[in-house]
Amino acid sequence: MFRSRSWFGGGWGRPKNPHSPEHLKYLYNVLVKNHTVSEYNRGLLVESLRSIAEILIWGDQNDSSVFDFFLEKNMLSFFLRIMRQRSGGSSFVCVQLLQTLNILFENIRNETSLYYLLSNNHVNSIIVHKFDFSDEEVMAYYISFLKTLSLKLNAHTIHFFYNEHTNDFPLYTEAIKFFNHPESMVRIAVRTLTLNVYKVEDASMLAFIRDRTAAPYFSNIVYFIGKHIQELDACVRNDADHQSQNRLSDLVAEHLDHLHYLNDILCLNITDLNQVLTDHLLHKLLIPLYIYSLSPQHKRDTPSSTSSSSSTPPSTSSGVPGELNAKVSSVVALFLLSQVFLIISHPPLIRTLAWIILKTDKVLVTKGVDKLLEQCEEDAKDTPTGGVSSTPRTEKEESEKDEEEELSEPDVTNVTDEEKEKMATPVPVQTEAAAMAEKPFLEAVLNALDCNENDYAALFAFSLLYAMANNKGVTPDLIELILRPKKSVIAASNSSAGAGGSTKDVKYAYNNLLVDRILHVMMQSCQPQCRVRLVTLELCLKLLGQLVTCDGRNILSEPHRASVESAKAQSTGQVRNFYKSEEIFLDMFEHEYCDMSKGSLNVEWLCMDSAILLPPTGTPLTGIDFTKRLPCGEVERAKRAIRVFFLVRDLVLQLNGEVETQLPLTNPHVCVQIDQALDLNNSDLIACTLSMKDGMKLRRFLVIDILQLILVEPDTKRLGWGVAKLVGFLQDIEVSGDKDDSRCLHITIHGHLTRTAGRAAPLLSAKFVFDDNIRCMAAKQRLTKGRIKARQKKMQQIARLLDIPGQTGPPSPAYVGSYRGAASASASRDSRPLFTSGRVPGFAAPRREHGVVHRADERRRRESDSPSRIAMTNSKKENNGVTRARSREPSGSRKSREGSPRMPRPRSEEIPLELIKRAPASGILDMSPKVTMPRPPRAETPKLEATRSDDSALNAETPPKTGQKDVDVVSITSEETSFTFPDTHGQTTTTMTTTTRAITSVQEETPSRRSSAKGTIETV
Repeated sequence: MFRSRSWFGGGWGRPKNPHSPEHLKYLYNVLVKNHTVSEYNRGLLVESLRSIAEILIWGDQNDSSVFDFFLEKNMLSFFLRIMRQRSGGSSFVCVQLLQTLNILFENIRNETSLYYLLSNNHVNSIIVHKFDFSDEEVMAYYISFLKTLSLKLNAHTIHFFYNEHTNDFPLYTEAIKFFNHPESMVRIAVRTLTLNVYKVEDASMLAFIRDRTAAPYFSNIVYFIGKHIQELDACVRNDADHQSQNRLSDLVAEHLDHLHYLNDILCLNITDLNQVLTDHLLHKLLIPLYIYSLSPQHKRDTPSSTSSSSSTPPSTSSGVPGELNAKVSSVVALFLLSQVFLIISHPPLIRTLAWIILKTDKVLVTKGVDKLLEQCEEDAKDTPTGGVSSTPRTEKEESEKDEEEELSEPDVTNVTDEEKEKMATPVPVQTEAAAMAEKPFLEAVLNALDCNENDYAALFAFSLLYAMANNKGVTPDLIELILRPKKSVIAASNSSAGAGGSTKDVKYAYNNLLVDRILHVMMQSCQPQCRVRLVTLELCLKLLGQLVTCDGRNILSEPHRASVESAKAQSTGQVRNFYKSEEIFLDMFEHEYCDMSKGSLNVEWLCMDSAILLPPTGTPLTGIDFTKRLPCGEVERAKRAIRVFFLVRDLVLQLNGEVETQLPLTNPHVCVQIDQALDLNNSDLIACTLSMKDGMKLRRFLVIDILQLILVEPDTKRLGWGVAKLVGFLQDIEVSGDKDDSRCLHITIHGHLTRTAGRAAPLLSAKFVFDDNIRCMAAKQRLTKGRIKARQKKMQQIARLLDIPGQTGPPSPAYVGSYRGAASASASRDSRPLFTSGRVPGFAAPRREHGVVHRADERRRRESDSPSRIAMTNSKKENNGVTRARSREPSGSRKSREGSPRMPRPRSEEIPLELIKRAPASGILDMSPKVTMPRPPRAETPKLEATRSDDSALNAETPPKTGQKDVDVVSITSEETSFTFPDTHGQTTTTMTTTTRAITSVQEETPSRRSSAKGTIETV
């Protein structure tokens, strides 16, 4: 019934409190009784080790007697004894032991407790123990344990790991053995551990690393980076079809990790380590493999180098790997050098690389790496601000030195006018080209800017030039007049200065050859069938802005200014071609501007993308971002043309020092916002109930602004005010009726691009239930018409932006005014009452179609505007004394309508005629009040035409029937209805009863001439 218990099964007398010194004593007895690991007790040992770690962490924070007992019994010796056993199950226990140690050292906070654990040298014995690293779990916990120990290193704890007397440092020497481990986690842990070791300021320890490990360790790192680069180049060469993108992405990420690791070491500013590392990088990697690959026709002279194609480094007599003879493609070399200049900022290393690329001539290239570095050092002596051996100066010192040089130049007062002109004259392009030809590496970079076939190499060439121009380690004098403009201050002579004293002439100069290449790429990008990607153009323009801007001024010459303006005109013309051809042009236009406004191009992030290493492709099936590939189809060509227009326009504004005032098309800051209080007195309100998909019902009032749809609920504090609960743009709504219920509308409001990153989910998609079908139809009509008008207004803005002829009109309503909260709301908004006395939704009203011109209206306007028509009208006015009624709309509104896009009126806006009371069957309308207008005598039967001055004319142009004399047919046209009736009297008498204004005109037509008389009838 009762099972016997022993130490193997848990033992009698286990303390109830697991976090107590008594429980630790109990676990100590378990270890004593089970000093040999077997298949039977390994589970108990694992559980005991885990419990010991918990008690020690608890004791570190609560009871110091726990560590006293731990040290008294020397329990770490039990750990070491368990690890050294080779019996069955020892590997399983070792995993738990390493995990226990890792958790223990990671959570110890008391410095005294840490010293207790590190004493007696047991930790170093555990580090050098020969674990079975073929077991991945053992490898993972071991390297994690070493990294945790490195985090505890400081000036005091370093002596527990580094033994100065024996000149031994097991924590560091054992860790660097795994620097090239196949597992990335292990490699990253080794890099972290070495950086933690280098940060400790202990002279003896750093001397040990420099003398015993720096040369072989850094040499191995450089060699394996070179082998890695060759794998990357082979992957690029053999993957023209984009089939190995994952493998290429891993290789690029690994190279970035290498560069960041090297930069972290250099940024520690440990002089001895930096000298050793810089020497290995320049002699064995950056110059022979990276830079020499730029110019394939120049072979490097390295007689002492040995080639090796094996996966293991060829060891020399000193145990250091040999060099690599193979070279990579120029595209890969440009890409890798771009990453180097973007990541590494150590001044001696970066200045040397920049000097070799920008200053080395052909003769020096053939002499090899050693001669290159010697010449660079000699040049550094002549120029204290450059070279490997120079000490980096602070920004303050550099600015003071520049000011001294600038002030020293005007002291030369004996410069003649001819000498000044000679100094200020820019260097001819032919001379610059000849000078560039003598510098093979710089010439190779500039030749890569050729985009006649594609921009494959040009993208990396621009990246390299931009990275060199913006690297803080490169001195300004090294890149001046090559990648930066040069400013010259010339003192005028006494004779030219006159009696007023000496004057200063400031002259600017820039690299004409490079600017010519950049402008050529920009001109090519504006062509219809170019093969320049958007990212290349953006980077090209970014570099151009730096080359031609000095002291906040644009220093472009007139020919180059003309080229920029020509590129702008070409880009504008490309967008004009898609203005009418694409139905979604407005959406594409706003989408591209929104994407471009998210931020400028980050070149460092660009060079982290492995996809740009593959040849440019035009298919979106590769998953490459649109800006990093060629367009596919007409829609993407339109998007590309729009983006090119934005980029060139932005450059022109930057060079001219102007501020953007026309974009974005809608300014979201002046529109109605959610929870904003609105004054809704004398406003159009339509009550509705929102039925959500989840069954929720909300009572709201629908308000339609010029650009927005607003759902409001009454404000409980102020009568006649409301609070906006949902706001959407009219151009982004979709409205559809309900087949089963005439009082319902299905409305979807999409998120506008200026507010959301995309249109993944709509702002609202619900069923709107109105009080009756009339209000439902009125809401549908206003929403549909508002959507059309909003899109037309924006299209007119785009037309003005693109300088399309005939597109004139007021600016966007978003910039003129909108709803305002609190006290200023009623003063700034035009009221549009919907329900007033004698009016209901759907009433017949004159057409007021802002921006919509029908074909009939256009034809009548052309006839009325013709010279003969105007002459006949004036003649008829003089004879009959009939005056024309003035239009109620200003002339500016008519002009804006004449220039608006002509679109047919959608049938969805019209209210069915069955809902309007028709005229009597007799054709004679008895309306009140009656107004009689006499008509002058006619020779023949006239042809009557009713016109209006607000572009929605009342039409009467029907021939008289046979057998009737002097019969006029008058057509009354309103916004929604039309009635026709004859007039058989000798003089025309028209009687109307309506709620709108109508205009009637009488027109006579003879074979020889046509004259017209127009009259106006105003009825209430």
